[in-house]
Amino acid sequence: QVQLVESGGGLVQAGGSLRLSCAASGDIRSSNVMGWYRQGPGNQRDLVAIISPTGSTNIKDSVKGRFTISRDDAKNTVLLQMNSLKPEDTGVYVCMQRLLDGGSLSWEDYWGQGTQVTVSS
Repeated sequence: QVQLVESGGGLVQAGGSLRLSCAASGDIRSSNVMGWYRQGPGNQRDLVAIISPTGSTNIKDSVKGRFTISRDDAKNTVLLQMNSLKPEDTGVYVCMQRLLDGGSLSWEDYWGQGTQVTVSS
């Protein structure tokens, strides 16, 4: 059973930094895109940043220049470096990894439980 575990969230003052980490474990044969989403008021998932296996990225306009997404395939891990944080960045950040497990012939999207990021004024 593939599971994603997130870490690095917490409380930080405006202008500070956090580094989110998401590590996948289980019977993983291959990985595709990995990304970070924010939960909206209706529990919808809004894309913050996503990275392909080749390293190309797509980042939400409001966080461009402040957030950086990266990946470590040897550890099945995706990272989100969050700098110059603002109160409007506050929210639950959820990790996604598109993976092939040992018993599947097609890609499946796996989701973490979410980690709280709170930015105070």
